[in-house]
Amino acid sequence: MVIAGAPAPRALYLHYPFCEHRCHYCDFSVKRASVPPVEEWIEAIRAELDWWFEACGWSAPLELDTVFVGGGTPSFLGPEGPQRIGELLRERFLIDPETVEWTVEANPKTFTREVAGAWRAAGANRASLGVQAFDDGVLAWLGRLHDARKASAAVGVARETGFESVNIDFMFGLPEEVPREVEAEIDRALALGIDHVSAYGLTIEPRTPLARRVEAGRVRPARGEAYADEYRRIATAFRAAGLLHYEVSNFARPGHECRHNWYYWNRSPYLGVGPSAHGFLPPSRVWNAFRWDRYSEAVRTGVGPVEGREVLEPADVVLERLWLGLRTREGIDVSAEEWRDALGERLNAWVEQAWVTREGNRVTATLEGWLRLDELVADIGRDAGIGGGALAGGNTVQS
Repeated sequence: MVIAGAPAPRALYLHYPFCEHRCHYCDFSVKRASVPPVEEWIEAIRAELDWWFEACGWSAPLELDTVFVGGGTPSFLGPEGPQRIGELLRERFLIDPETVEWTVEANPKTFTREVAGAWRAAGANRASLGVQAFDDGVLAWLGRLHDARKASAAVGVARETGFESVNIDFMFGLPEEVPREVEAEIDRALALGIDHVSAYGLTIEPRTPLARRVEAGRVRPARGEAYADEYRRIATAFRAAGLLHYEVSNFARPGHECRHNWYYWNRSPYLGVGPSAHGFLPPSRVWNAFRWDRYSEAVRTGVGPVEGREVLEPADVVLERLWLGLRTREGIDVSAEEWRDALGERLNAWVEQAWVTREGNRVTATLEGWLRLDELVADIGRDAGIGGGALAGGNTVQS
């Protein structure tokens, strides 16, 4: 694998794979553990970082603009883990507390004041809470370990311990048999003064318990139009409350957009560390071993964490840039020849259908365009004979 000389990233993602409970819809790299092996995970992260610095020829310290600790359940690290992670990262990276955006994901059940304070002391300044819903019945169906009261309390804990920005994950597109009053839940979220919302449609992922229930006919997924209508209602409500709909799934109060995600959408270099973590070190996309046991064995023995690598062909890059650009409110500048070649006469049709708007050379997707963006861009890829791995299907708002 050729990675020597890869550009140094300014964005770092760490994956913590352990959870107290695995939700029936989850297909992430997650391992249930009543007592997670925190020390073993920290040492695996240390070994992987050593491997990357040596393989790429990087010299410490590297300056970071963003850090994102996801999972799994990073708040399941307990009160001692965050300090250890902060110390470990500062051995290899420059992390300016005045400028860095450091996000930590948390489950409302385990996001105690002690844990939140430990993450804040370690350097985290943005909390991303896996709320998913503010309805106890919905949360019970999802298999979450918290209730609506605990979800609200977790936002308060983040505020009280000094987090500068608070995101909540909000899930929609649930099966027909799950009764829900989405607008009432949105009102409850807004009353908490949240800074950011990531709204995700429920995806029926293969090999999950939920997928088996769907296949057996015990669960009926949300129908297409009902799914789309709920997305419209959510987007309309958050926009009306003053949140900027700056990406297909993301809403933020001005100044609280997630900087880390922009590294993904702008195709800027970022490093993913931990089991299943993905990174982009141009021109390569790389991903680590998915399972915790295989990952930990690989880094412990010095083999290295990387399980796969992909270098996109030029045509794939154009398609990916088109898809990523149209996901955001910034859109794309169609004055470049590459866009004219890719879009052809489609652009006029998209404008006529009100799927995009055009002002001069700037083209941005509308709400209706976002609902069908994957389909639109994949259609271009099919005509060009491009596989487009990142565009492999599914409604955009499920991504």
